[in-house]
This record gives sequence, structure tokens and C-alpha cells, in this order.
Amino acid sequence: MKKPAILYSLCLLLLWNTSSFAIIRLPPVISSNMVLQQNSQATIWGWSDASERFTISCSWKTTIDSVTALNSGKWKAKISTPSAGGPYTITIKGRSNSITLENILIGEVWLCSGQSNMEMSNTQQIRDELPVCKNDNIRFFTVAKATSEFPQEFAEGKWVSCNEETLRRFSAAGYFFGKKLHQELNNIPIGLIQSAWSGTPVELWEPDSVIQSDPVMKEAATNIKDVTYRPNKPGLIYNAMIYPISNYTIAGTIWYQGEGNTARAQAYEKMFTGMIGAWRKQFNNEFPFYYVQIAPYTYENSFEAALLMEQQTRSLSYPKTGMVVITDLVDNIKSQHPLNKLDVGLRLANIALSETYKKGIPIAAYKNPMYKRMEISKGKISLFFDNAPGGFKIKGEGKPTEFLIAGTDQDFLPADVKLEKDRIVVSNKQIPNPVAVRFSFSNTGMSNLFNKEGLPVTPFRTDDWQIVPVKL
Repeated sequence: MKKPAILYSLCLLLLWNTSSFAIIRLPPVISSNMVLQQNSQATIWGWSDASERFTISCSWKTTIDSVTALNSGKWKAKISTPSAGGPYTITIKGRSNSITLENILIGEVWLCSGQSNMEMSNTQQIRDELPVCKNDNIRFFTVAKATSEFPQEFAEGKWVSCNEETLRRFSAAGYFFGKKLHQELNNIPIGLIQSAWSGTPVELWEPDSVIQSDPVMKEAATNIKDVTYRPNKPGLIYNAMIYPISNYTIAGTIWYQGEGNTARAQAYEKMFTGMIGAWRKQFNNEFPFYYVQIAPYTYENSFEAALLMEQQTRSLSYPKTGMVVITDLVDNIKSQHPLNKLDVGLRLANIALSETYKKGIPIAAYKNPMYKRMEISKGKISLFFDNAPGGFKIKGEGKPTEFLIAGTDQDFLPADVKLEKDRIVVSNKQIPNPVAVRFSFSNTGMSNLFNKEGLPVTPFRTDDWQIVPVKL
């Protein structure tokens, strides 16, 4: 190529780069068809020329917001949103260009995250839903899978309305959660952001700095298995799939994960609550966080699931959290992926409707019975529970299952069980001086015991004896 041609090409390239940098740009999550959080100061952000001044006009209000970019070209604006409604438009006008975002709805926005059970789509329940699922007031944004050693500001994805095509590819649990909210909140728009990845341990979903801050977490993270279908270092998914959307204003998060941490259960409560805290800090939002306890499954080591479930139950002491138990929703204990995501979504929604939206659902109708304390008398142990004011019931025939009782020798035997209105009394004639009880405390425990409202009793143990899982 001759010199003049080279110079001409370089000039064109320079002009293109200069103009493209000056043009106002937005991340994919800020786009036409999005759902913004109602009654909030919703964040709009992007990039432009350094120190550029421009305006943001929203069709739901008469005032115009002015924004000035930083010297780096980054900018961020807080936009006041009204009560649920739409469609609306937003126009961002600068020196170099003008962007109009169309068909925007105002409603409730929830982040749906976790591993394969949150990612799971196109189940039979979803296929049954397809003929009646079309609803422009329910919209999805799926964060594309990506990893990064450092926090990123850009995540691929696209806002779409719920229809037969888009629902097939979206979280089944997330959809049924969102549909229930839509119905119970007077058909207001619902925006669901899916950021999930199959087989991922919790460490990948939080900043590496959180893991490195504690020796227990740090040691556990060194034992993450190296597999081909996902990354294996703390923070890699957080940096690319949570951080880039952390400016987005949300109502809360639903989470379904834990199977990827059963081999390192001892550190899960610290890692899980550390993740929740890190997300809230990064989003600058103390949003509610509701999650699903893992399901019974035939893990290769004894007590793997039980110990992880225990850690998840303990995590309920962290502020503004809620948990659903699904020991009754398992169709095959040899599969880590229970097919019933409808009831998972409904149970998550009931927590949100009561705790977040104050809909007055009776506590025992959305909170699982939870062991509170015990009393020992005359060779029997009386167990007392929260969230079972009406007592208990057995589904199916027979006696209550999955109760074990032990003395100081730590030898657990099946317990005789008597249900009373305000307690459950357990005993075994071979153990005259019992000291401990375990309920559904195994990998595959699926009891027939429920509160009167139909929610399964949360697995528990009253002892704190050391358990070392062994290969089955």
C-alpha cells in the first residue's frame, strides 16, 4: 500500500475511534423493553466523551435531568420512577448523538441467580405453560455467561417479553416466581434478570477479597474441583456476571445454589452470607435475599447434603433472608435436578409477597416449621418448633418418619414419635437417657411430616457432634 493510502486509512481509523468514544453509549441492560424498579431512584449509566454534558428526558415526568460525565467518560444518573405502569420512553441527548429507549415498563425487578437448578428451563411444567404464557408485562433479561479476573462494566444480554420462544430459554423457577408476583400484585410489570451458571460453587459468585478475608473460606476455596464446564477460581463469575449489572436498581434476589459446595459444607455459611453482604454493598441496596435449600440426593459421601442444608438453615440469621425447603418436591433422589420448579417458584414468591410486599400471608403458610428448642424428661425428648401454630400432620399413611434419637454414646436409633399440638415427643425404649435428636439429617431424608398448612419440616439436629463424611 502506498504512503498516502496508509495515512488516509490511519486518519479514518483515528476519526472513527474519536467519534465512537464521544458517542453516548449504554450497557445492554439499559435498553428498550427494560423494566425499571417502581417508586425508586433507578440508576441509568453508561459512557460518553470526557466531561460531556447531556440531558435525560423521561416520558412519565415533565422535568429533565442533566448529567455530566466524569473525566473518564463514565456517567451515572438517578432517575425517579413512579408507581407501576407504562410503556414509557427515555431520551438521552448529547452533543454527538441522541438515544431513545422505547417500550419501557415500571414495576418490580428481581435478580434470579445460582447454579443449574436456577438456570433449568424448558421443563414439562414450562412446556405446559407455553400456550398461555404470552405476557408483555413479564420481561426477561439473561446475562450471558462470561468470566473475568477483574470486575467488568459490560455484560451481554437483551430484554425480551415473555412468550413461547423466550420462556423456553429462561429459568423455570424464576418464571413461576415472577408470574405469581405479577398475579398477586395486581398485574404490575415484572422484570426478571437471570444470572446463573450450572455446576458453580458459591465462591465464584462473590469477590475474591471476601474469600481471602477468612482462613476457613480461603482453605475451602483451594479445594474447588477443576472441571471443564465452568471456571474454578473465586470471583471469576462475580466479576463478569454480577458486577456489570450492579448499578441496576432491583427489588431483591432469589437464589438456588448449594449443590456445588456440598464437599466443602463447613465453610458455606460464611461464604454464602459473605456473598450476600458483598452484593448488597456493590448494589448499594440492602435488598431481600430469598433462597432455596438444596434437595435430597444420593451424594457419594455420607452427610454431604445434611451438612450443607444445616449451613443454609444457619444462614437465615443473616438480615433480610428467607429460605424454602423442598424435601417434598423430589421426584428422583438420583438426580440433582428436581423437575418441580413450579412449587419452588411459588414458595419463593410467597416469602416475597409476605416479607417484601406485606400481603399478610399467615407465617406458617410461607415459612417452614423450624426446630426451636427441646426438653428432656423421663426418657423422652419434647421438641418445640416455630412456624407451626396449628400443629403438624402426616401426608400419606403411617407414622412420622426420619426421626433418630441418641444417648451420650452418639449411637442414633429410629425414634418412636408422638405428635402433639405444640410439640413433637420422641423416644426409644433402648435409650433410657436420650440427649439428642436428628430429623431428616441425611443426604436423602424426605419425611412425611408437615405443618397444618402443608409445608415440610426443616431438617435439623439438636447435637453439635463432629461429623466427618465418608465415601458411601
